[in-house]
Amino acid sequence: MSAASGADAAEAAVRYAALRAPAIALAEAAGRAIMAVYARDFAVEAKDDRSPLTEADLASHRLLVAGLEALTPDIPVLSEESAALDPAERRAWPRLWLVDPLDGTREFVKKNGEFCVCIALVEHGVPMLGLVHAPVTGVTWSALAGEGAWRREAGADDVALGAKVPSPDAQAGVGLRVAASRSHLDPRTAALLERLPEAERVPMGSALKFGLLAEGRLDLYPRFGPTSEWDTAAGQCLVEAVGGAVLDLEGRALRYNQRDTLLNGDFIAVAEAGLPWRDWLE
Repeated sequence: MSAASGADAAEAAVRYAALRAPAIALAEAAGRAIMAVYARDFAVEAKDDRSPLTEADLASHRLLVAGLEALTPDIPVLSEESAALDPAERRAWPRLWLVDPLDGTREFVKKNGEFCVCIALVEHGVPMLGLVHAPVTGVTWSALAGEGAWRREAGADDVALGAKVPSPDAQAGVGLRVAASRSHLDPRTAALLERLPEAERVPMGSALKFGLLAEGRLDLYPRFGPTSEWDTAAGQCLVEAVGGAVLDLEGRALRYNQRDTLLNGDFIAVAEAGLPWRDWLE
């Protein structure tokens, strides 16, 4: 790395660090808007892909887009509820905010509390800043690439999250805590769990799984089925900041805004990058 590139990287780290606190404040404000709808009856519509949409999704979307555009007028915002964009125009952006205003709308509709707000700042495909906010508990997980990750209780200070080292038991697939989606458990995930008979299945909805991975309360999150880039970018930043990984099944880190599609392929997220996840997929 040249001195110039090193200086650029240091400047970028400072710039992104300065954005973390206001981004968290926006996520918390969006969470309050979501909870105002959650506390009463609300209508549920179906989008073109048959996924649910509520006024909470839209209220959070409007608040976050307006807030992020004011915070960084030079960085475009791509939200799940944004209008469709020409892929060539979008891919020309070197940086963008990727936002899921309400990840886990199915869980929101079920009123089981397992939904969240996801915000990621992506540069040249890599999540540089990420946060996941849980409106029901008020917990926010946040991370800066290369700098670290933190957990914040509502009204409290940040607590740093440390890197994990694979234990011999975990390396052997013993005692693993495996996230299994409440709404999307598929046959391949079920088969993986059968190959790990001593694993503990932990049902959990939405990107909250990434927060638990970053905390070390989960070891493995396999996902065989469609997700969108705004579902994973923030969580990937969290997991990578503590030494974990979010990888496609070829072992490559997920990258963002690099293709015409915004859909992810199958992936596996591990709290510890050294876990032999390939062995468990066979």
